[in-house]
Amino acid sequence: MICLAVTYIIQPGHEAEALDLFHKMTEHTHKEPGNVLYIVHRSPNDPRRFFLYEQYKDQDALEAHRSADYFTQFITNGLWKITESRIAETYEPI
Repeated sequence: MICLAVTYIIQPGHEAEALDLFHKMTEHTHKEPGNVLYIVHRSPNDPRRFFLYEQYKDQDALEAHRSADYFTQFITNGLWKITESRIAETYEPI
């Protein structure tokens, strides 16, 4: 299994757009055969801060996720364009 922890800070004024993109991405990702968990969290103290926790069966499943057309549509061409900062870390369970 491989886990991803990603923190996004969204540009001011784009919070609603980010919410829409996260909802769409979650809907598609949950249907992936290699996806174990995909949860988007929003900070109660900073509405521009989002935290994603993702689990995939293996590296191939993660790569399939990143190669999906909807990843390009909602993340690469959507979310990343309204992101102020992004920190992504990969983990493996012990």
